[in-house]
Amino acid sequence: MAEYSITELNKVVRGPKRASYDVKTINEILDDAFLCHVSYVWNNQAIVIPTAYGRKDDKIYIHGSLKNRMMLGLLKEGKVCVTVTHLDGLVLARSAFHHSANYRSAAIFGTVKKIEDPKEKMNALECILNHMIPGHWDNIRHPNKKEFNATLVLEITIDTASAKIRAEGVVDEAEDYDKPYWAGVVPIKQVAFEAISDKDLFEGVEVPDAVIKYVKQNKK
Repeated sequence: MAEYSITELNKVVRGPKRASYDVKTINEILDDAFLCHVSYVWNNQAIVIPTAYGRKDDKIYIHGSLKNRMMLGLLKEGKVCVTVTHLDGLVLARSAFHHSANYRSAAIFGTVKKIEDPKEKMNALECILNHMIPGHWDNIRHPNKKEFNATLVLEITIDTASAKIRAEGVVDEAEDYDKPYWAGVVPIKQVAFEAISDKDLFEGVEVPDAVIKYVKQNKK
């Protein structure tokens, strides 16, 4: 089982029993999401921005415009922290103090580079889109030259990472278990509904199989 080495950078300090450095576990957390949060510094101000991403092996890909200050800031620094979080449930305890949440989160620390090679760049864009809907790249018009040249694509190589996971019920103080307060967990899941076709679709165009499959797999 491959694991990231524990360092001062990726070590989970609070709640270490919930920490995981397992590469497979962290990749699963990344693959189950489409939005990440990227941190950067602009004019001495810390900023965090949500953005779409794709993952392949130990690489994460993000994209933006050529003048995007986040992308340019990341290139300038050469290093980045990216986080992904899934909210899996609300943990409602007997006491206010012990209310919590079930979640899966990952913090990724990586090295940033601009993708210059046109083929690699197009492959990265394909990776990002297919991370949203697997296989959907084959159902769309690919970027034209103008769109392609106006897009900046960054590759983040994962240097190290850690995950933190809570998947349990209520934990209350011993003396509170005999008190008449309700406690429990409200499970939470992101679900997909039936696709709504654009009203101006070309005649005869049907919902692609990749979209139908995605909806089916992510229904309640």
